[in-house]
Amino acid sequence: MASAPTTMAITSGRNFWCLCSSVLLVLAAAPVRAETRLFESVQVTPPGEYTFGIEGPAVDVEGNLFVVNLGKPGTIGRLPRGGAASQQFSALPEGSVGNAIRFDRNGTMFIADYKKHNIFAIAKGAAEPVVWFHSDEMSQPNDITLARDGTIYASDPNWKGREGHIWRIAKAADGSVQGQVMAAPRAMGTTNGIDLSPDGKTLYVGESSSGQIWSYAISGNALIDAKLVKAFQPDTVDGIRTDVAGRLYVARILKGTIALMKTNGAVEREIALKGKEPTNLAFGGSDGKTVFVTQRQGGFIESFRTDQPGREHCLQRERC
Repeated sequence: MASAPTTMAITSGRNFWCLCSSVLLVLAAAPVRAETRLFESVQVTPPGEYTFGIEGPAVDVEGNLFVVNLGKPGTIGRLPRGGAASQQFSALPEGSVGNAIRFDRNGTMFIADYKKHNIFAIAKGAAEPVVWFHSDEMSQPNDITLARDGTIYASDPNWKGREGHIWRIAKAADGSVQGQVMAAPRAMGTTNGIDLSPDGKTLYVGESSSGQIWSYAISGNALIDAKLVKAFQPDTVDGIRTDVAGRLYVARILKGTIALMKTNGAVEREIALKGKEPTNLAFGGSDGKTVFVTQRQGGFIESFRTDQPGREHCLQRERC
């Protein structure tokens, strides 16, 4: 009776050794997957897909990335989540050219048309653009950002005059859409990149002519309490986006980086890109921590991972 357990133990031990050996062989043969490192950018679409006017990236709640000027001016491209090539999603009316895209909490897409002084809207589930707002007083609506209540803030640069303004566009009590230039405490340069703080109380504006980033408190139709956040070299700043921590991501056009900085102007890092002429950026991915960058040099899109989700990603989902 004593010898039987000993034989069984030996047999079990051999089987266990064989099983472990098999597992080790399988693991050794399996490919090793490299971890995605933060702030390391990779190209995600082929070069030449978009024109020199590639701009205005925005991601919807399904994770699709939309970018203006696919193949020719006036188009809107769509890069499916996880895709490697863009497809045409829509086209603006003849003569109109988009420069910015943003989504509101209802999934409506808004497009700034810098040629014909329009803000277009495309309802969720549709593809046909309709005029949401128009004003001949605009120089050229360049970039836009949306508040939680649907209010649109639009930068309106005058490139020849090297000056600009900010427009506030919102629905009135009677349901009509009205817009006006916001009063400001200082004369602005060529207003370009624009975004809101996570609480919606501060508006950040980049001025391309001076290379400066300014912050303003919002008080109805006026901008108050102007503060210089950071002064970069002239003509080296373009699009701006904020994350839920309140940090700013600034497209450093001609320098080929995204500057990640705090609200006090301290630059945490300059994220190196594949192309040298980033125009704008947007947050996407399932967790809102993938940053997509539009590259004028080469007409492609690249992306990198960051450590905080974007403000707009969370705004669309009401949470993060």
